[in-house]
Amino acid sequence: MAATSVSPSFLTKSTDSKYLLAVNETDNNNGNGTVESYSINGDSLKFISRSSSGGAHPCFITINKNGNVLVANYTGGNVGLLQLNSNGKLSDLLDVQQHTGKGIKKQQNAPHAHSVWFDSDNERIISIDLGTNELWFSKLDSSQQKLEFTYPKKLKMDKGAGPRHLSFHPNGKWVYVINELNSTVSLLEKNENNILEKKASFSTLPDDYTEDSFCADIHISSDGKFLYASNRGHNSLAIFNINSKNGSLQLTAHQSVHGNWPRNFALSPNEDYIIVANQLSGNIVSFKRDTTTGLLEYTDEIKITAPVCILF
Repeated sequence: MAATSVSPSFLTKSTDSKYLLAVNETDNNNGNGTVESYSINGDSLKFISRSSSGGAHPCFITINKNGNVLVANYTGGNVGLLQLNSNGKLSDLLDVQQHTGKGIKKQQNAPHAHSVWFDSDNERIISIDLGTNELWFSKLDSSQQKLEFTYPKKLKMDKGAGPRHLSFHPNGKWVYVINELNSTVSLLEKNENNILEKKASFSTLPDDYTEDSFCADIHISSDGKFLYASNRGHNSLAIFNINSKNGSLQLTAHQSVHGNWPRNFALSPNEDYIIVANQLSGNIVSFKRDTTTGLLEYTDEIKITAPVCILF
């Protein structure tokens, strides 16, 4: 049984896979969106609870093993903190961490928190802000249920890059940030003090492509050999080989997504397939993945209205 919701633009599951969390990318006429929790019962969802996200137009949500929930509010330019209890019920909003500043492009006239992540060590929190063109670093004070900025507080990305999402390399040392506005992937590396440093950026587009295109999503295979990035406009997945010595990227191919505006995609649990959500053409497309070469082959598709998130 399908659940009915308003603009559920991003999904995640609790670490035990019992509960589904969704953001409602709205502002409810009061400057706030909402977060919802559902129990997963076979192929059905049952609504449990709804809470404020802490800002307008939430577009990303994540949860850790302790049930701490983080939400990125795009228009609000902030990150909301909630808690999911053992019965799948969301707490009221516990804290809001506000970003400030702006970038150089028209899409960067104010803070726009686009995603938020628990680092692999689960102590650092990385918030990606497309509007300020920065990564923001914080930690969770569990005793006070508050988010606290850490040192360093921020990391500037390339001017006008517009950072959106990231993917952690399995080695725990490299982090790859996908930049929406300049169609690049940036390699970050943890130094001896566990501080992230920006090393290099790599284009996701062909050298001769001159039309508008905007990156959206990014994923790395669990063997750490291949990185995939989606291009909205060029309407492709860029396929990169990852250099095992220094983390640099080599662009090996572009795979047409057989649709328009690939906002989100995911590797299947066994990583034999990649599933792409094409928002504007209204189709979900399946690709068989060669685990040796990383290349993709079209297999099938289904029609669905404005798909924006894929979650296994």
